[in-house]
Amino acid sequence: MKVAIVGVSGAVGQEFLRILAERAFPIDELVLFGSSRSAGRKYAFRGKEYEVKLLQHNDDFKDIDVAFVSAGGSTSKEFAETITKHGCVMIDNSSAFRMDDDVPLVVPECNAEDALNRPRGIIANPNCTTIMMVVVLQPLEKLSHIKRIRVSSYQSASGAGAAAMDELQQQYKELLNGEPVTVSKFPHQLAYNVIPQIDVFTENGYTKEEMKMFNETRKIMHTDACCSATCVRVSSLRSHSESVWIETERPISVEEARNAIAAAPGCTLVDDPAKLVYPMPLDTAGKDDIFVGRIRKDLADECGLTLWLSGDQIRKGAALNAVQIAEYLFKN
Repeated sequence: MKVAIVGVSGAVGQEFLRILAERAFPIDELVLFGSSRSAGRKYAFRGKEYEVKLLQHNDDFKDIDVAFVSAGGSTSKEFAETITKHGCVMIDNSSAFRMDDDVPLVVPECNAEDALNRPRGIIANPNCTTIMMVVVLQPLEKLSHIKRIRVSSYQSASGAGAAAMDELQQQYKELLNGEPVTVSKFPHQLAYNVIPQIDVFTENGYTKEEMKMFNETRKIMHTDACCSATCVRVSSLRSHSESVWIETERPISVEEARNAIAAAPGCTLVDDPAKLVYPMPLDTAGKDDIFVGRIRKDLADECGLTLWLSGDQIRKGAALNAVQIAEYLFKN
């Protein structure tokens, strides 16, 4: 098995290396690709050192079986044909192809079989907040069809990349030292703040991030459910959280929901509010599962449930989900 990582120097690229090693992914040969800024760098994997090759339009992908691509949408669009033309499967972490009809958008816990039908040789990895939410909603959908979803996200600096995480830490240091605050990766200062904007605004007043949750949820879950989202950047370093309200066709009891989530793949129930036990970013960072708590009946809707979830955006929200897609392909 010959595997490539495109964009290995970024936060998600580095997470690919860790997850592939942790999960003993079957790799006979690993090839790393990057931009001109990254080419020549060396990274260790399973006791060996690998040098980053410059990503170019050539035949470097001729014998590669799968490529994990996390180098931004423009790079994905430019190099998709180069990567896939000899039969390599491209698992793309950008938003470039997610809503294309001939590109499957896959979360293995929900729609793994969609990955088997890939006319262009591309499989899209969904948006991080969508991945985390649908993993939790899928077991509830099996109890009763979900008609409507309302969600507020609390997204950490990690969602904007490694440089954004560095900037948040730098801002706290600058504030403590009474220095001018560096603001580059976010529209406003994030330290000691929350920013009710992720990505740019669209004509309907929702941001692109919020519209991703609407559109991607429907495609992944093969559902007609509408998802209304407010996505917020918060000053935690890593791991996103979401407050989710759902309306189902029939009322689902709290006990039913807890049992379904506790038994679902990719979910861990952490729900004992009487003892102040619920998921938090500090605890979920670095973990594979999505952690769920504060499950309760919606006071405003007889057929409603409310829950809280938290999960690592770089792992299940990005690199881990892509690796799980590849694992499914090789098993099938």
